[in-house]
Amino acid sequence: MDIKSLQTFVHLSQSLHFSKTALAMHVSPSTLSRLIQRLEDELGCSLLIRDNRSVLLTEAGVAFKQFATQQIEQWELLKHSITKGTNELEGEINLYCSVTAAYSHLPPILERFRRIHPNVDIKLSTGDSAVAIEQVMQHQVDFAITAFPDNFPARLHFSQLAEIPLSIVAPTIPCAVTQMIKQSPMDWKNIPFILPEHGPIRRRFDTWFRSLKSGKPQIYAKVAGHEALISMVALGCGVGIVPDVVVENSPVRYRVQSLSGIGEIASFNLGVCCYKTRLSEPLIDAFLNCVES
Repeated sequence: MDIKSLQTFVHLSQSLHFSKTALAMHVSPSTLSRLIQRLEDELGCSLLIRDNRSVLLTEAGVAFKQFATQQIEQWELLKHSITKGTNELEGEINLYCSVTAAYSHLPPILERFRRIHPNVDIKLSTGDSAVAIEQVMQHQVDFAITAFPDNFPARLHFSQLAEIPLSIVAPTIPCAVTQMIKQSPMDWKNIPFILPEHGPIRRRFDTWFRSLKSGKPQIYAKVAGHEALISMVALGCGVGIVPDVVVENSPVRYRVQSLSGIGEIASFNLGVCCYKTRLSEPLIDAFLNCVES
């Protein structure tokens, strides 16, 4: 067994999908199958129950997942403790955030960090904020900038950056949608909505729409990422829910309008999360100091 094999198994145990794990861990599906078979041969038992439609952990697989996670965390602690006595921090930090967060909240943090620790490499990945916590849980990244969810994992630490309001936005261009939002009262059940696929903002939308007592929303599209969502709204495809910070930083902000008098939508806390067990690591501690300063 090696750390890479353990990391791959942990990812598979959470994704329960061979193709997704193979893609994320940069291996072929056949290589992944051989890796799992090798682990099972070494342990002398089956770790997974596989068929054409699903992957499930056996009882031994659940136990091995816990072992693998602990070994990965101990390995990270060892690596960083070896270099703890050096005068300057060195190494690499992997970050994940949305495109908007990359230019709204991340720049001042990285500016402070790089000024103090110039020898640390920063690797940044951007994507849908709804999967940010999953990136940390699967050991794909060290930190993620994300909304604080309703069910935050107890194993993670969260440092708040800001409270972010949400708005329902509509297009400004002449189209069927702009005609519909001019009606009084607004016919919510027939207005097309563009929504996040999942995540805390989608749940806030569901709560808000239920308060309207207008039945089920007419969903035009579900998209990953609020940047794509606001672009579709600007094109006149429908109405959507987005964080205000996305509107403020969007290149199409002048082509959308925030709707008023529609009731209250709960804001969310934006912050940086990482594993609690890694808080004592020099690189982790140094980065959080720059987040919280």
